[in-house]
Amino acid sequence: MKTTLRALLLAATAALPMGAMAETINATIAAGHPPVFRWVKMLDEVFVPAVAAKLEGTEHSVNFTGQYGGSIAKVGEELEAVEAGLVELGTCQALFDPAKMAPQNVTYYTPFVSDDVRKVSDLMHRLQVEDANMQTSYDNNGVVYVGAPIVIDDYLLMTNFPVSSLADLEGKKIGAPGAALNWLKGTGAVGVSGNLTTYYNEIKTGVFDGVIVFASAALPGKLFEVAPNITRAGLGAQYAGSICANADWWNGLPAEVQTAMTEAAGETGEWYVSNLEAAVTGAFEAMGAAGATITDAPQDMRDVWAAGMDNAAKEWAAGIPGGTDVLSTYMEEMRAAGATPLRDWDKE
Repeated sequence: MKTTLRALLLAATAALPMGAMAETINATIAAGHPPVFRWVKMLDEVFVPAVAAKLEGTEHSVNFTGQYGGSIAKVGEELEAVEAGLVELGTCQALFDPAKMAPQNVTYYTPFVSDDVRKVSDLMHRLQVEDANMQTSYDNNGVVYVGAPIVIDDYLLMTNFPVSSLADLEGKKIGAPGAALNWLKGTGAVGVSGNLTTYYNEIKTGVFDGVIVFASAALPGKLFEVAPNITRAGLGAQYAGSICANADWWNGLPAEVQTAMTEAAGETGEWYVSNLEAAVTGAFEAMGAAGATITDAPQDMRDVWAAGMDNAAKEWAAGIPGGTDVLSTYMEEMRAAGATPLRDWDKE
């Protein structure tokens, strides 16, 4: 009787659909910034459900845990956390890890090229996938590019004093992220390294007189409260990072899970850009309504600013393997896409 019952149970188990025997894969995602920012918000709101939808009906599912706001990795530490296997995925912030992801910082060495976030996103995604120099950054650090480029809308000045010419910046302490500090050379301002998580307090306490920032983050960061003078200078849209995964973990995943994640990242990137484009308009409207003064820098100010900068792009490119090729490819592709740079950084 026992043998017959056991045989029936085994037969019943074998008859269950494969979904009943599904493997659950655990994955932690890290981001140094809090979820108030779009590149973190996109993880739980878009990427995670997109992966789940693509794996529905398969033998696999992924149980994601988000660790944001520096709970595991602070801003600029995401790549190291993923590389070390402390987390499976993260927002690898090339902007704040320039030594390990040097080629990915090409946009930050080429300001005044384009304010079109979609053009920058599309090109930088393609370069991560196709360009060997870009891929080397991932290979050398034990991570894999998954997708969803974190592009930043047109950078501008936010200050606690009005700006109508470069002379107004003389001696002022201006915070800027990573390689964007180069943009202040020749302006008379004193560039100080910083990031979004500290800008508000640093301006409020007088550490900074202003910052180089972008509208879509300035609004949720409430920077208009402490720096109500907004000067749109057309410094350009930029690429800051992407979702990456630990290489050993990624290579051990079933192929259909890898595919689900890369396809989900593609959808996430599209959501991000579309959402960002709409948010920029809304951000200016909201900050203006809150009392901020918004002005466009005169063209002659922009021309003088661009012309007075050191060509840090050429020096940067010469100092990294394949850098000259990366710089040329980026600039040529952006011009081909319709961009009209104020300076052709690659041709000087």
